[in-house]
Amino acid sequence: MEIVETCGKGTLSTGELSTKRSITSIYDDDDDEVVGFEKDAEIMMMKLIRGTKERDVISIYGMPGLGKTTLARKVVLIGKRYLIVLDDIWDVEAWEDLGICFPQGEYGSRVMVATRIEQVAKHLQHHSDPYSLSFLTSAKSWELLEKKVFRGESCPPDLLEAGLQVAQHCKGLPLVVVLIAGMIAKMDKEPSLWLEVASDLSSIGLGEQSMKVIQSSYDHLEDHLKPCLLYMALFPEDHKIPVDDLLKLWMAEEFVLNSETENMEEASRNCLSDLLNRSLVMVSGMRINRDVEYCSLHDVVREFCLRKLTEDKYMQLTVPYNPYQHLHSTESRLCIYIHDDLVEQLDYYEYQLDKIPMLDFKETNSLEFIAHPKLNKWNNLYSNPLDLVVKLRFVRALHLMDVESPNSWATTMQSLTRLRYLALFVKQFELKWISHLHDLQTLHLKSSERIHLNAATLSEMTRLRHVNVDNFSLNLQQLCLESMKTFGHCEIDFLWRLPNLEELGLHVQDVPEFPLFPIPEVHTLFLHIYLPNFCVSFGWERYFVFPSNLRHLNFSGCVLTEEMVLNIARLKNLESLTLKGGIPFGRSQSFYWDVTNVEFRTLKYLTLLTFQMEEWKASEESFPVLEELSFDYSLYLKEIPPSFADIPTLRLIELSKCIQSLGVSAMNIKREIEESTGCDSLQVVIKGTTFVPFDVTLFGF
Repeated sequence: MEIVETCGKGTLSTGELSTKRSITSIYDDDDDEVVGFEKDAEIMMMKLIRGTKERDVISIYGMPGLGKTTLARKVVLIGKRYLIVLDDIWDVEAWEDLGICFPQGEYGSRVMVATRIEQVAKHLQHHSDPYSLSFLTSAKSWELLEKKVFRGESCPPDLLEAGLQVAQHCKGLPLVVVLIAGMIAKMDKEPSLWLEVASDLSSIGLGEQSMKVIQSSYDHLEDHLKPCLLYMALFPEDHKIPVDDLLKLWMAEEFVLNSETENMEEASRNCLSDLLNRSLVMVSGMRINRDVEYCSLHDVVREFCLRKLTEDKYMQLTVPYNPYQHLHSTESRLCIYIHDDLVEQLDYYEYQLDKIPMLDFKETNSLEFIAHPKLNKWNNLYSNPLDLVVKLRFVRALHLMDVESPNSWATTMQSLTRLRYLALFVKQFELKWISHLHDLQTLHLKSSERIHLNAATLSEMTRLRHVNVDNFSLNLQQLCLESMKTFGHCEIDFLWRLPNLEELGLHVQDVPEFPLFPIPEVHTLFLHIYLPNFCVSFGWERYFVFPSNLRHLNFSGCVLTEEMVLNIARLKNLESLTLKGGIPFGRSQSFYWDVTNVEFRTLKYLTLLTFQMEEWKASEESFPVLEELSFDYSLYLKEIPPSFADIPTLRLIELSKCIQSLGVSAMNIKREIEESTGCDSLQVVIKGTTFVPFDVTLFGF
């Protein structure tokens, strides 16, 4: 349950929320513009909070791209009633299967359904009439287009007339407006070019407009971005794709050139950024530092990509992206995606490629295969998916993290000499079983048993850049792994052998006796403390002199002494700090955090997760550029320091499962900012249950 407070007057309540306050709140999200639907949202809110006490179904229907899903996601529910949102319902049978799962009762609960089909909406009607979502007006279409293209700035006068024509010919479809905005934002700011776009739009019928616009956006992509987009369509519909995995898969498939450059990761991030800026890819999850954690495809964009793959028989010429060379100076490769029809033909013709009808050309030796990111979808054909890929020896990426691989996997792996990405869930593992994979870049292992890694073998795998192994031991030798960029779940003694690490996960289980961080280049650190002795050991803080270039620090399980706080505050580039499960410990008392005389001069994002703190003192100089403050399971802290009202950059306070007085203090800060500046610049978000303060004995020394 989520409550979003954006107006300051009135008392904080978890049971009721005024309609005016809720409607204001759903238009404050910069990532999803909802323009022209203010009246629609107000009507939907009335349907949700008024009317019958029995369970009701509110349907929204309209053609693809009109904004049904966006509107549904932006409308909150309140109190103890439940709200279920069913997106993209195509037939009545789907509702009949799901409807029996939702509790009945006179609590005012609601089920919201989004569908393209009017008859489905009418059939599901209980008490409320289905709501037909209207098209944007020309004025609202232009407002949305201008926001997307000029990022909040006004359109130059010489482009205004052409821009208005483009908006008018989008025919009121928000999806079309957003896609066109992503395309023309990359064009030269010439009225004649914009008028050509408007002319093209005017010739497209309404029913086919979304697909035509996506086709146009696709045609305007640089060659190296096209396979990156099509590859994403292989993930299931509405799947939240982890960005870290996606970028590594792109590198493995050589969509980003597999060269010796140190900036392959940066190049892949640039590719994703381009697709996001063109609105072909959506953000579906953000980290606290506002980096994209998950992304996804709009269902219409995904439908286009699958059509495109089918039309081309799942084959394409892939031009790898090399940021250091001209785009057309790199030789293209002919690739085919492994799909269901191809799997059946491969099996029928016993993997004799020259006999397979869909491969109707002679030069099969030049054909390279791209495996599906979720290869276990073929388990209905193969009890062991490895039986398939072993016959297609030139696959580059293998992700089998969702199914436990059989013990025979090591033998099978010997023929897969081209692998660059390997993610496995195994019972047993020895590094020598994959030592022949000299091109391997990413290794991710999950095992029910402890995995032994040999440093000498690791050093022979010179292109290995990213390692994440859940439970491992390491045979230490005098070796240096210079190519390694990320290493998850690392141990202290191994750190100095990784001089070029950028992202590190470190577990500390003993009181350190020497400085922990000899690597200055680390910019992201996940530090886990598992030592109860830290509660009674002092002086160890001097070994926590963090990497000087650190930008993101996630610190869990620590007794946060004054010296430790100063070590963190000295970091000149630190942007985000997450403190989890720790305790502030001052000279005079514990569970009291006083940073009045400490300045975190670059910190933008601060998150406190189950942080055991009863009282917090800070000055307006403590966090001068803070933008977001988040609490989760803060059961003891009763008040946010009032000085946070004096931070000019603060725009979000988010609380989840915190005591009620903490939420009250957040709303007081919001109210003070509004009264002093006249601006509604701070958003307060309260999620989950707000606990009433209660007596509790905190664990101590």
